[in-house]
Amino acid sequence: MGMREDCRHYESRTYASGEIVRMCRIDLAPEAPWRCPENCVGYELRGFDAGWTIGSLTQNRQPAEPPPVIDESVAALLDQAEDHINSVGDEILAEVRAEREKAQKSKPWDRFRRKRK
Repeated sequence: MGMREDCRHYESRTYASGEIVRMCRIDLAPEAPWRCPENCVGYELRGFDAGWTIGSLTQNRQPAEPPPVIDESVAALLDQAEDHINSVGDEILAEVRAEREKAQKSKPWDRFRRKRK
């Protein structure tokens, strides 16, 4: 089964370079952008699209489907890589927040004052 474009969690974005990204917003499609899992627990039929125009731009430019994966350890490896990136992301975010707090505590004119010896 391909990506279920009628699911409310399906998202597609086209960038200025022409690259199209297809994904599941709740991260339940490990083989995105090619297919959703059979009997997905997160599948919800898109109820309505009030005010939105549903176009056909992405239907003509489907990505080429890769050959079937024989080794199931590939998905596990990708999950481990995602977990590692997410854990490092939290550390980096904490560092950036600490730097911002430090910058906010110092007064802007302090950098222009001469230090006393």
